[in-house]
This record gives sequence, structure tokens and C-alpha cells, in this order.
Amino acid sequence: MKKTTGIHHITAIVGHPQENVDFYAGVLGLRLVKKTVNFDDPGTYHLYFGNEGGKPGSIITFFPWANAHQGKIGDGQVGVTSYVVPTGALQFWEQRLDTFNVAVTKTERFGEHYLQFNDPHGLQLEIVERAEGELNAWTFGGVTPEVAIKGFGGATLYSSQPTKTAELLEKVMGLELIEKEGDYIRFRSSADIGNIVDLKATSAGTGQMGVGTVHHIAWRAIDDQDQVEWQEHVAESGYGVTAVKDRNYFNAIYFREHGEILFEIATDPPGFAHDESAETMGQELKLPAQYEQHREDLERRLIPITVRELQ
Repeated sequence: MKKTTGIHHITAIVGHPQENVDFYAGVLGLRLVKKTVNFDDPGTYHLYFGNEGGKPGSIITFFPWANAHQGKIGDGQVGVTSYVVPTGALQFWEQRLDTFNVAVTKTERFGEHYLQFNDPHGLQLEIVERAEGELNAWTFGGVTPEVAIKGFGGATLYSSQPTKTAELLEKVMGLELIEKEGDYIRFRSSADIGNIVDLKATSAGTGQMGVGTVHHIAWRAIDDQDQVEWQEHVAESGYGVTAVKDRNYFNAIYFREHGEILFEIATDPPGFAHDESAETMGQELKLPAQYEQHREDLERRLIPITVRELQ
């Protein structure tokens, strides 16, 4: 049976790119590991934030569209994106979010305590403490490895057909169903981060794609051969799956599951340091070969952004 090790990345739609950078780098202390463009819409950035090395399971990516219409979080989406921090770091994050005037709600689920909050564009986030997962060595703006976000704790899925999505997670993706509590079903994969997926068992209402919503969730494939096997496995399981698409930093296939959530399966290699060094990742605008001839025009059209420490 095929089993994904966990979440590779999560991609969301947001508003103004500088506001996006200020929050995820300036407030959350993540590293901007890649500044490139949307390969299907090169007039728009595609920004990647993660841990120091851009490890799969730590990467959140964004299509920032300034002045785009606001979306509505609901069925057919990742409803909540979870970040994991070291044990004992939750108080630091509660104080830090308060410093930056981010409203926080405390909640408990499956015996764990969460800080829930929204990013500036309405994306629903939460932070949870767990011991597993290596420390994030990146230090920025007062966020040190002892308290830094290690990567994804996981995600909460909102499905229009929760029973079918649950079946997919367990029988097709190979996650283990470990517990049910109230309105949620919890699944686990084998990775040390990006390994916990909660499925909301009842409808969250109809979602609408736009600013403040997750576009898709990507699962990990070990390499290209493993991805081909996933492609065959998904198709044999009755889902329409795309051809392999080269995303420069990974190869990707896509399919929409019966609960209307867009799934991607992405390869771990080659990663983000193959077109710039590990030390300089995220500093320059990197373009795929087909757009390099348009660099001057694209740089003129894209809104300038700066990674900066916030006071």
C-alpha cells in the first residue's frame, strides 16, 4: 500500500505581497526561501516560506494578488493551517502575537493546546507545541531556534463529503486513522512534521476561492519514480490525475478528491538550493528558463518586496 510521509507544502492566495512578507517573515520568523513567479501567471509572485533549509513539511507558499477579491473559507479547502513549535514555546508565541496586535483564541483539541489566529488577509492559522521534529536553525527578528516554528503541525481539512475524504486519506494516501473527537477525525503520517491531519466531519459551508483561502495542499513523494507510482495509484483509485508538471523545485501532479479539495503530490527533490546557494536562498527573483527573457518586464510589473525586521 502506498503511504505518503506527510505534507510537502500548502499554497494559499493572499493580498498585498509586502503585507504577506511582513507577517510570515517579520512576525512568524519564517525564512523567505524562494522568490519566484506563478508559472501559470508570471505577472504574480510565487513566494515560499519555510525553515532554514526549506525542508518539505515546512513550506507555505503564496500567490499574492493585491486588490483581489476576498475568498470564503469553507468546504473543499484546507480550513486551518497548523504550525508546530518546540515544547514550552507557546507562551513566547502568545506574547509575540500580542506585541504585533494579532488577536489570538486559545483552544484545545485531542488533548493539545492551540493558539488560533488569522494572518492579515484572513488565512486561518494555529500554533501547537510538540516535541517531535528538529529545531529550525533560522534566527530572525527575535525568533530563535529554541522557540522558532519547526514547520507544519498539519492541517484541518474542510470537505463537502467528509466520509469520502476520510476514505481517501486512509485507503489511498496511506495515513493512519488514530482518533475521533467531537467534530474531528485525526489522521497521522510517518514524518516528524506535517504529519497530523484533522478532518472536520461536518460541513463548514460552501467555500469560495480568493484572498485568505488555501488553494491546495501538497503531499510528499520521495522522488520521481515514487511520484509516477503515485500517479498510477491515484488513477487506479478512480481519481482523474494530471500529467507531471515541472515546478523547478519539485515535480507535481494534481487531482481533486471527492470532497472538492485540490490535492498535489510533490517530489522532495531537487529542493530550493539548486538555482541559488543555501546561504542566499530567497534574496533574488528566480525565474524559470521560459520567463528569463521577460525578466526586465516582469521586474517592472511586480510590486517590490523587502524582508525586514519589524518593531
